[in-house]
Amino acid sequence: MRRFFKKALYALLFLVLLFNCITAFHAYKFTHFSENNRHRNKRPEEMNIGEKLNIIFFGVRLSKSITSARPNIPYDTVQLLTANGLHLEGWWMPVTQAKGTVILFHGYGGNKGSHLPEAYWFRQLGYNTFLIDFRGHGNSDGTACSIGYKEAEDVKLAWDYVRSRSNQPVSLWGMSMGAAAIMKAVPEYHLTPQKIILESPFATLLDAVKSRMRAVHLPATPLSHMLTFWGGLELGFWGFGHNPEDYARHIQVPVLYCWGQQDIRVTPDETRRVFGQLATQQKQLHIFKDAGHQSFCQKDGTVWKQLVKDFMAQ
Repeated sequence: MRRFFKKALYALLFLVLLFNCITAFHAYKFTHFSENNRHRNKRPEEMNIGEKLNIIFFGVRLSKSITSARPNIPYDTVQLLTANGLHLEGWWMPVTQAKGTVILFHGYGGNKGSHLPEAYWFRQLGYNTFLIDFRGHGNSDGTACSIGYKEAEDVKLAWDYVRSRSNQPVSLWGMSMGAAAIMKAVPEYHLTPQKIILESPFATLLDAVKSRMRAVHLPATPLSHMLTFWGGLELGFWGFGHNPEDYARHIQVPVLYCWGQQDIRVTPDETRRVFGQLATQQKQLHIFKDAGHQSFCQKDGTVWKQLVKDFMAQ
């Protein structure tokens, strides 16, 4: 009997070790992009059963995004340098007699070219705009992504560059991971934006990982917890501490918060939690009923543009 329990214990330890190895591998693949830009990234909901099974056993293959769209107006290409030596590429697009500047930050797997429509609208409203590729995205160096944690430094670098070009007020716009990076950067680096526009941020990194599990119809527990643990460990931070809902408690400037009711990545509960934690009294939440986890400017431009115009004029 003792020999049986001993073998059972060894078998259990082996399974635990194997499970941790698999989740560590998956976490690495999720946070490190491939340089093969010919591969088209698919959302989990776009995959067939065979592709989902392949992900379960071999991990998701994600290519680094390509910045293919370019501004159709004069602009300066800017290079910023991170503390660990990565070059980040940005586009500075000034206007004459500017009211201020808006810095725009894209989401996970995106790039600065994805949000030129938003930048053009801010320019029409009279603002300089600055777009940047986060580390590991677009034309910036690197292949690793920390889902907004280390990208907070990229926000600070963009902020410093804009302040070097203009002493006028600066506002911040961010989508998903970009919004999370903004909320982390503002208190961490003592940034003083005039206004912030947040679009579809996740509440916690664990919530963001759970959304991936839902998309491929896998149990959120314990997979999401293990992926959060290993993903953070591999990138040098505590994954369970990367929580935009906590960063929101330090945001004290006016905030326009947007979310899509058809969003399968960020839940209504997450939206309520983050919005409720914002420390400012000058905050408004707008829900786009027909939109998902996407650009609201491009999905419902008429409504979005009026919202932003009114908010920036306040």
